[in-house]
Amino acid sequence: MFDIRLAPMCGITDHVYRTICYEQGCDLAYTEMISAMGYLCAPKQRATQELMIRGPREPFLILQLFGRDPDTVAEAAKRICDLGIYDGIDLNMGCPAKKIAPSGEGCGLMRTPLIASDMMEKTVKASSLPVSVKMRIGYDSEHINVEEYAKMAENAGIVSVTVHGRTREQQYSGEADWGIIARVKEKVHIPVIGNGDLFSAEDALDKQKKANTDGVMIGRGALGNPWIFRQIRELEKGQSVRPVTNEEKHAMIIRHYHMMLDSRPEQIAVREMRKHIGWYIKGIRGAGKFRTEINQCPDAATAMKLTDCFFEDAQKIKEPDQQEDRQ
Repeated sequence: MFDIRLAPMCGITDHVYRTICYEQGCDLAYTEMISAMGYLCAPKQRATQELMIRGPREPFLILQLFGRDPDTVAEAAKRICDLGIYDGIDLNMGCPAKKIAPSGEGCGLMRTPLIASDMMEKTVKASSLPVSVKMRIGYDSEHINVEEYAKMAENAGIVSVTVHGRTREQQYSGEADWGIIARVKEKVHIPVIGNGDLFSAEDALDKQKKANTDGVMIGRGALGNPWIFRQIRELEKGQSVRPVTNEEKHAMIIRHYHMMLDSRPEQIAVREMRKHIGWYIKGIRGAGKFRTEINQCPDAATAMKLTDCFFEDAQKIKEPDQQEDRQ
């Protein structure tokens, strides 16, 4: 049995969605990435505090930090460990965002091995919790250095490495290179988690077996599809993978909406749920029109009524449309 983890995704994997994924079989989840400098300068800032929430039904939670100065990251990790809330610290060396990587943070650290090594060593030394790291295979196609970085991580005392099989240059285009992930697994003795292009249970099991990783991390494949965790485990056990019905999707949207309303102001919940609903309904006939209606909906009660009507109409269609909605 291997680990099935939920990738940290900004604006998506808050404590509500993490809880839903845990209920469907996720083994481990992470906070959205948190700035080490931001935390040290303003630890009580509302935005930071919201990112750091651990839901009451989250069995495990790793806090992910990003930064470019080893001393700053190590100090932030130390203070966060002292809170006694989390089960580990994860260092972000994989974020490709324009506001992050070019400044030397996230995947930008893949261009500065001395700083990256120093950061890992100092964070491990400062932390009372296990420290892991998430990285890409390199910054660009000319510098594929993930094997070197994984070995540095192991030597620094890092407990596990997650590898996304793309460079920063690729962003999310092309195909993730699981052959390189397999080489990383052969290079080190600490657990290696594979990430990239896992959109179904079949994807996850096939790539995990080929690379012999200790686990998989699901990112975009979990958007609107928390059931992927359940399905991976079913397939791993040799069971039939249960397809997700429209009834399940309907019930999950309504439940997700109520959970959001319980944790934040209605205006914010309505805005945040628009993207989740768009992902949940992908592939259902009429999804494009319904998505437009939801995006214009000003309140939760109306949004949930529209959702009920949408699924009632979908239920009336005896022959489901097999063409994927691409609007």
